[in-house]
Amino acid sequence: MTALVLETLDDNKAEEIVILPLEGKTDIARQMIVASGRSARHVGALADHLESRLRDVGVRPTIEGFPSCDWVLLDTGDIIVHLFRPEVRTYYNLEKMWGPAIAHLAAHRDGETGTGAGDAPEASARADFDPVREPGNTADVG
Repeated sequence: MTALVLETLDDNKAEEIVILPLEGKTDIARQMIVASGRSARHVGALADHLESRLRDVGVRPTIEGFPSCDWVLLDTGDIIVHLFRPEVRTYYNLEKMWGPAIAHLAAHRDGETGTGAGDAPEASARADFDPVREPGNTADVG
């Protein structure tokens, strides 16, 4: 099923696709796949396409995060897929929280496997970032 998820994300232009192993860390799933879409609309389209492909093979994922599509989670049981807008991904920084990535999509295509923290994209959480506010919104609340 990992290959199906990676192929679907790649075919639909997901960015920075990373696989995080969860074995030995939690029993909620075997692995986590994290990817970015360029906008909320792109994240929503990625989730729709992935859900459709999974249903085609008999998998009914649990989905969270619609309709805002800043962060959409698809849970297949064995694999948890997180789809983010880039700013939201940077803020939550799941790669750092769950440990080093074992493979980028490009490495997966070439049959290689990454081995260290250098394989995960570097991201640092910004204390001033509010994932709910739109960039450029400077209206005072009060």
